[in-house]
Amino acid sequence: MTAPTQVSPSPLGGGPTVSPHRARTLPRRPKQARTYITARELDVLRHAANGATNQNIAHHLGIGVEAVASRMQSAFRKLRVGDRAQAVAVALRLGLLDLSDVVVPDGANQGADTQRDDRGRWVSSLGGVETRTGQ
Repeated sequence: MTAPTQVSPSPLGGGPTVSPHRARTLPRRPKQARTYITARELDVLRHAANGATNQNIAHHLGIGVEAVASRMQSAFRKLRVGDRAQAVAVALRLGLLDLSDVVVPDGANQGADTQRDDRGRWVSSLGGVETRTGQ
């Protein structure tokens, strides 16, 4: 068993510091989030990207709901996000997930029969003008 590392208070008051000699021997963390995410965390994120609940994810992966929640929270921390939607968006942006991982349901984006009128407003087939922001 090795002796505990001696630490001293940080000169800036941010907590203990490690001696420079000891710091050279400590393993360094990679700087990019993608190297932190585990395969199981990616599995959980992939299911979340497809709208699965923690209970659904647990069933599909054969693990407990608590394990899913723990893996999700771990992924949130590693990606520095606060919720599932943001975690999926960041994972897609970083290339951890691919758009092909997201299943598009049949009939998606085919619900309302709307089009733009001559003034650029969205008009439904019922004749009413819908209020939408944007283009």
